[in-house]
Amino acid sequence: MERPWGIAALGAASVKANPDLVRVRFKIVRTEQSPAAAFEVARSAVRAVRAVLRSHGINDAAVESSRLNLRTATEYVDGSQKFAGYQCQAAFAVESRALDDVEPLLVDVVAAGAHEIDGITFDVAAKRELRAEARRKAVDAARAKAELYAEAAGVRLGTVLHIEDVDPEQTNTYRSRSHASADDAAAQDLAPGHIVVSAAVILGFAVARE
Repeated sequence: MERPWGIAALGAASVKANPDLVRVRFKIVRTEQSPAAAFEVARSAVRAVRAVLRSHGINDAAVESSRLNLRTATEYVDGSQKFAGYQCQAAFAVESRALDDVEPLLVDVVAAGAHEIDGITFDVAAKRELRAEARRKAVDAARAKAELYAEAAGVRLGTVLHIEDVDPEQTNTYRSRSHASADDAAAQDLAPGHIVVSAAVILGFAVARE
């Protein structure tokens, strides 16, 4: 804060939960010598991939896919760029609650023709509820810190005058500017096998008049 007043404290908190859903992103890419051939083989692979997804209990509503996209493909031969054909591709984003089925799903999807895996992300469905819990805990942490400062300074904490939401990814910036600390949350920021949801807040309090 550029013009300090009262007591300001940064509070940060994290909550963790076991993941209950997974998102998988992959592509079907086919290169042929004619646009028609590229569309045909790519469309066949799309049908095969969709059949695999259904066989794994993934509804069509949980699948996002792009339209078939066509572009000219080139390759370098003897130091020069040459025409390689027409490349057709379709991108997929799939969400599933069957975490134990991820490996078999990937094996079958690749076998069906999706040869490019772009990423696998684990998440929780109740992210909004976890974020709300983390924010409440961040407020408690900021208040506890401000009360400690007030006690050490021999004053009483007054009413809340300022509430500022802070991106938890930016707490290092606030620490360097205000010498505040979010160490209370640091121990939870690394939780292998868990999804960690964080929040941070700056609370500004008046100093109570005796």
